[in-house]
Amino acid sequence: MPGPNERTEQQYQDHMTIAGIGAVTAYGWGREDLWRGLLSGKSAAGLQSGYGPGRDQNAWVSLIPEGGDPAVSTSRYARAMHESAREAIADATERGWRPGRTVGLLHAIVLGDVVNWRDFYTVDHGHRRSRDYLRLLPSTPISVLLQEYGFHGPAMNVSAACSSANVALITAKLWLDAGVADDVICVATDMSATPDMLEHFVELGAAVADADPLEASRPFQEGSRGFSMGEASVAFVLSRSVERPYAAVLGGGMTNDAHHVISVEPGHDQIFECARRALANADVAPHEVRYFNAHGTGTKQCDAAERDLLGRIFGDRPEVYAIKPLVGHCQGASAAVEVAAAALGYERGIVPAAPTVAPGYARLLDGPAKFDGGVTAKLSLGMGGHNSMVVLGPV
Repeated sequence: MPGPNERTEQQYQDHMTIAGIGAVTAYGWGREDLWRGLLSGKSAAGLQSGYGPGRDQNAWVSLIPEGGDPAVSTSRYARAMHESAREAIADATERGWRPGRTVGLLHAIVLGDVVNWRDFYTVDHGHRRSRDYLRLLPSTPISVLLQEYGFHGPAMNVSAACSSANVALITAKLWLDAGVADDVICVATDMSATPDMLEHFVELGAAVADADPLEASRPFQEGSRGFSMGEASVAFVLSRSVERPYAAVLGGGMTNDAHHVISVEPGHDQIFECARRALANADVAPHEVRYFNAHGTGTKQCDAAERDLLGRIFGDRPEVYAIKPLVGHCQGASAAVEVAAAALGYERGIVPAAPTVAPGYARLLDGPAKFDGGVTAKLSLGMGGHNSMVVLGPV
């Protein structure tokens, strides 16, 4: 592995940048599959059998297809995590990144390997060989990846509900700013769109399973009923030293409503505070934000909160887009999918917005649009009052 002295010829950026991207989504195993899917304007969801209270119904869900390296793990979850990281590292290397002395690893998760844990209890009745049991532990995918690349920096899992991926990016920036790591591999994985999980989200009034996502999930539009569930594992190489980065991570902020385990605090004060902190950390004024990459779940609470934020903090200036109608709500990995879409858009000159299907917010983009440059604010909200915002910009 190249040593720290070999970085002297690499281009150095003032801000943490996205040096490489890897993605495993319902569109397929690779970031180009994700990009083509977004530009198609068609949802990644399909009708999946075995859902509903009696497990005898079909549901619209965006599931990752089978794939990945079987030598890594028997678990689809672990294979997706590993493959997204491999792709990001290979991408960054091709773009001129060389690992520094200390490469950290952050893995954003919520429930971990849900399917494997379910089978552990319902199929194996809690009994497995020790080596098979160890695959269940959240530390195992991290360890396997670190072993493959020989990275010895700090490593940990990060969990903040559906805000987890944003929080991992902000944590990575803190590590780089503090000198804890020279580079950080940041992965977000969530494959919890199982029948039992979907059932509860539908009962909570948040998820919709009985209609095509582009019809049911309409963020900022009339008639939106909520979100469709999805899966993803998305990885970034984050560095200040790479020849051709995608975009800069200018700053970020986090707060918590401390209000309710599900509901958004109706005054939205802590969401506003989160945005103010993120903009201050990025040294960006509200009027400088050109694009707002929304959390965009399509629920009444989320639409109301984001519309309020857009009006009161940003003066309704930014162009707005959301991609959950296309990729589904990937829970703990949702922000990572959305940041990847934005970062790819910086390089390719396109905002990969979902098409609109009904009247709605005047600044909402209708399908892919020309990217005019500038700053993007990416908001994520998670159950339990987790608020986070990451600010992206050109390098």
